[in-house]
Amino acid sequence: MTISLQNLSVVIVSFHSDDVIHDCIKSIVDEIKIIVVENSGNKEFASKIENQYKNVKCILSSKNLGMGAGNNLGLKYIKTDYVLILNPDVILKNDTLEEIIIASKEIDNFGLIAPISDNLKFPNYKINKKNKLTNNFDPFEVDTVDGFAMILNLKKLKKIDQFKDNNFFDENIFLYLENDDLCKRIIKYENIFIIPKSKINHLGASGVNKKYSEQIELSRNWHWIWSKFYFNKKHYGFLKAFFDGLPSFLSAILKVLFYSLFDHKKKAIYFNRVLGFLNALIGKKSYHRPKINN
Repeated sequence: MTISLQNLSVVIVSFHSDDVIHDCIKSIVDEIKIIVVENSGNKEFASKIENQYKNVKCILSSKNLGMGAGNNLGLKYIKTDYVLILNPDVILKNDTLEEIIIASKEIDNFGLIAPISDNLKFPNYKINKKNKLTNNFDPFEVDTVDGFAMILNLKKLKKIDQFKDNNFFDENIFLYLENDDLCKRIIKYENIFIIPKSKINHLGASGVNKKYSEQIELSRNWHWIWSKFYFNKKHYGFLKAFFDGLPSFLSAILKVLFYSLFDHKKKAIYFNRVLGFLNALIGKKSYHRPKINN
């Protein structure tokens, strides 16, 4: 069975994403059911978005779950064979899904398939250097894709023990590299493809309302260095994680000292990097959350 509009659903994890999520939803055809997982618990947002879009169901999480656990929650409500994982700051082109559907007929043997970002400066995939591309229009295999737009083949993946209970994303990761971790586990069993004819527009770092930008920036810096350490430790061992993260950690300490003299905002950013590394080093969970009131 290949992808069709009838056996495809969408999961969008949002967090105060009212600035961008409407353009995202409007770019998806009405025939497709959309699950929005709102991590802020905002009942007014949920009511408004369900009333405005008849194909949208909004799930309110009891706490801020982050991207991975938020997607896992949304996946529990999916009944179709395929699901498109989207960030709220992604906009589909008119033929994005059409090109995905066409390609899926040619490459039925896949665990994950993804459109390509229309920003060529920032490709949404990583590929082994040995695998040279021979045609810019044909689907090609990759090692990982960015998590802001990707389709999971649930029909195949749920036959694999570790994915049976919708346990796709590692919930220890709050933010960053949860998609790399997922791809690393999927590629052991199934292929991952990029579809060059299927394009999306990713606004990038725009998923949360801009009025919360200061708190979000602090959170991003904490979690980036924590998640990098955790990911490397999980897949390559403690020493790899330590020595890979050490230069960023030492640099962050120096910048904390430097910026404490005249720029307290930048000092706070680098201080969060220091804390992220130290907490990952001692094995503490990714507990940091942006301090935002509804």
